[in-house]
Amino acid sequence: MQKAKMSPQRLDQLRAEQVAGFYRNSTPGTAGGMIVAPILSGLLVYEKAISFGVAAIFVLLLASSTVGRLALIRSYKKAEPPAKDWRRWANFAIVTALIGGSCWGLGGLFLMDPGRPEYQFMVLMTCAALAAGAITAFGTYLPSYYCNLFTIMAPGCVWSALQGDALHWTYAILDVIWVVVVAVLANSFSKLLIDSLELQFANLDLANDLLVQKEFAEAANVAKSRFLASASHDLRQPVHALGMFVGALRDRPLDEVSGRLVRQIQNSIGTLDSLFSAILDISRLDAGVIESGPQAFAIHPMLERICRDEIPEIDRKGIELRLVHCSLFVRTDPVLLERVLRNLVSNAVRYTDAGRVVVGCRRGARLSVQVWDSGRGIPADQQDLIFQEFYQIGNSERDRAQGLGLGLAIVRRLTRILDIPMQMQSRVARGSVFKLSIPVAAERSVAIEPSQGLPAVAQASRFILVIDDEVEIQEGMKALLTGWGHSVVTASSCAEMLEYATAFITTPSLIISDYRLRNGEDGILAIERLRSEFNSDIPAILITGDTTPDRIRDAVISDCFLMHKPVSDNRLRASIAKLTAEVPGRL
Repeated sequence: MQKAKMSPQRLDQLRAEQVAGFYRNSTPGTAGGMIVAPILSGLLVYEKAISFGVAAIFVLLLASSTVGRLALIRSYKKAEPPAKDWRRWANFAIVTALIGGSCWGLGGLFLMDPGRPEYQFMVLMTCAALAAGAITAFGTYLPSYYCNLFTIMAPGCVWSALQGDALHWTYAILDVIWVVVVAVLANSFSKLLIDSLELQFANLDLANDLLVQKEFAEAANVAKSRFLASASHDLRQPVHALGMFVGALRDRPLDEVSGRLVRQIQNSIGTLDSLFSAILDISRLDAGVIESGPQAFAIHPMLERICRDEIPEIDRKGIELRLVHCSLFVRTDPVLLERVLRNLVSNAVRYTDAGRVVVGCRRGARLSVQVWDSGRGIPADQQDLIFQEFYQIGNSERDRAQGLGLGLAIVRRLTRILDIPMQMQSRVARGSVFKLSIPVAAERSVAIEPSQGLPAVAQASRFILVIDDEVEIQEGMKALLTGWGHSVVTASSCAEMLEYATAFITTPSLIISDYRLRNGEDGILAIERLRSEFNSDIPAILITGDTTPDRIRDAVISDCFLMHKPVSDNRLRASIAKLTAEVPGRL
């Protein structure tokens, strides 16, 4: 397989790495050669094979070469040259290899005693060993190694051949063979290094490409979230206004047919509200504004309550729902856990057409809460996909009566917040099981009962300010609130409301403001301005249809009661009663 041609930039990087290998690895070999030189020359002086002066000159020359190379190595490391500057440092490497090799090759000739072949052989073998040992240091960049190899070995080979006798010819031939073998080994070492570097660069390119693709995917996901948030906000506006008008209409005397139509419209609004709430839940989870509040509670009452709420659907489908009793207490956030279990049980009932659904627990170091069904099952290739947003099996027509496809996506996010491992097993046409591993509580606690909400009670008349840049919502809110007996002033902006405020003779009991107003104004700042104007900490309701994580975080940390569009008239009425319970009515 032919290798792809390297770009000039990548080739520079490759050569720079080879040269860097020379400067990185040559220090030990250089120091080793400097240690060997005095030992070898000292032995020859001791054996009277050479004079002390010759030995001293040899060692001094080699020491000068060693100091020069070490200084060059230090300069390279200090400079940290860019890849494009590799040629200059490669030339320095070649020069120092030539000098160091010549000190041993030519200097070694002065160590030869013409009458002592055994010492000649010792010198030749030392040169051969140094040449072979230099492969790991100089072999990263072949030109420098070849210069070192030939300058070390060539002088001794030529000198041996010129002696003319059989022994020295043997030395010369062995010298040549040694050079060829070591050169081949150095070449193989260099190829191995180059292949390794090319693979490293290929992996680096692949990693960079994956990083780019990941950034594209993340950007696409952010764009998707922004689109959903924007679409959700724009759709919530008319639905919110419609809910206000229907709420106001419902409080008026109607004949039977008109009343039935109003109830049907309100049911449709409720369906839209549930779909928007699912999108809002995903955004709140992604925004990180939901935190776990662990506490100890009995698990069975919660499971019993969830199963009891599914009885109408169970009866309609003609299947069985069985709850196995469990007396243990667990420690986690009861509200978030109930949301998880409701999704799992509801899904089990929804996708079971015959047979039964079983909800039970298994004891152990942690309590395993399990939901079994004999439903349709999930194909193996879709078992990861079902936890993605908007993915539904068997709903290609996007029938909204089957939900939005966000339930299991919410479940996965909530189990991560709760730090509760979840396992799922499923077989097509046999059913599925979901298992939650929940910490067991050491102590007992009172059972957690669900909030029943605020009762609908008659409310005293309040003075309420409404800020919203949508005229339809202003009119719908005013019609609804005045129908409840409140005095209402509406405005499109904080500035407009401040103009009206000059005529007020009393402090408002409540401020209701949309979050996103026109001209970059937001409801939080508008509420703060009005509170400052009246020098009073007026209760406030902040209403938003925006589901972007940043907006949700800002709204949560503000000192306002947050409600999400579309707001039902019952929830709005209960919220007004709660916030103004201790505020006397002012007109």
